[in-house]
Amino acid sequence: MAQIKWTEPALDDLNEIAEYIALDKPSAAKKLVKEIFKSVKRLKDFPNSGKIPEELDNSRYREIVVGPCRVFYRVEVNIVYILYVMRSERALRIYIIEDRNEKNS
Repeated sequence: MAQIKWTEPALDDLNEIAEYIALDKPSAAKKLVKEIFKSVKRLKDFPNSGKIPEELDNSRYREIVVGPCRVFYRVEVNIVYILYVMRSERALRIYIIEDRNEKNS
């Protein structure tokens, strides 16, 4: 079983998204956060179940999609590092994942 480690920037990303959604629909924001944590928790048993992002062919990074968000992570031995959470309609900024990965290596 893998251990899940959320990076501080990824938690900040999720918080910002939730705060924005909560401006109009607090219950939807709460539901989204619960769904994301539930989906990430499944990575404990199936760490490689996420797909490799289309923008990152042959990458060590993976993602899970929990609409309207994409959660990017990498697996190292028995640790799943959650690196980046973004709204799915935005363009992926690859340098953010690389930068966060370097800080958590």
